[in-house]
Amino acid sequence: MSLFKLHIEGKDQVYLKLRMDFLEKNEKQIQKEVASHIGRLLREAFGKGPQSIFVNISRPFIVIYLRNFLSPTEKILLQQDQVNSVQHTRDLVMKSLMPEIKAYLLLLAGMNIREFYYDWGFHNHSGMLVGIEAEDDSLGFRPQERYTGKEELHDEIDRISHQIQKKPDETYSYMINDRTLLVVRRGILISIGKELIRLGFEESLKLAERNLEKNYLINSSRFQEIIKSQILDVFVDWDFHEDKSVIVFILNPNPK
Repeated sequence: MSLFKLHIEGKDQVYLKLRMDFLEKNEKQIQKEVASHIGRLLREAFGKGPQSIFVNISRPFIVIYLRNFLSPTEKILLQQDQVNSVQHTRDLVMKSLMPEIKAYLLLLAGMNIREFYYDWGFHNHSGMLVGIEAEDDSLGFRPQERYTGKEELHDEIDRISHQIQKKPDETYSYMINDRTLLVVRRGILISIGKELIRLGFEESLKLAERNLEKNYLINSSRFQEIIKSQILDVFVDWDFHEDKSVIVFILNPNPK
């Protein structure tokens, strides 16, 4: 190999490294700006925003984790066991905010969000937002799908799903980073669920699903055993019209 060719390849490697450094810095800046924008929206809508927001983009997914997010009014309602009232109010507010959040993600990050999920951990004042790009716009990007215990985790998810409704037709999971595990299920509705949605009882069905399924997910000791990591938070949400659901586990990979 000639010295000239070595010189050119060396320059290519330097260019590639600089480009990767730029993309990494740009991604961090995008995540920072998304966190700032989401915080402002929630603060304006609820009177108090989250204390901290963690944004992870791993196309076609964006996962936003909220910590210490509870308004004074909501705190009083929860103390009076009015969980359903707080949940209902947040659902209404989030539905009104979704178009602006989607538009902002398209403008800033070039992400055409087709599906949007959210859930709350009222017991520890946390929350989760998940966006999934339209398949045609995701450019085939996928986070790392292989991780230790994946098959066993799917088996446990399927077992719990079967107890509530039925085993999913398909189950996928992605380790977004060492603190965020995302599970996607397709085909979980049974006939009675579909009929309740048709009759206009979607909100009641989601409330029942959330109460039952989160109880199973939170109280199962199998997940921590399988993934060898402490689980700090569990979130779940459904898109009944797509017959699809997402579960997010927030992990502490290095518990003291």
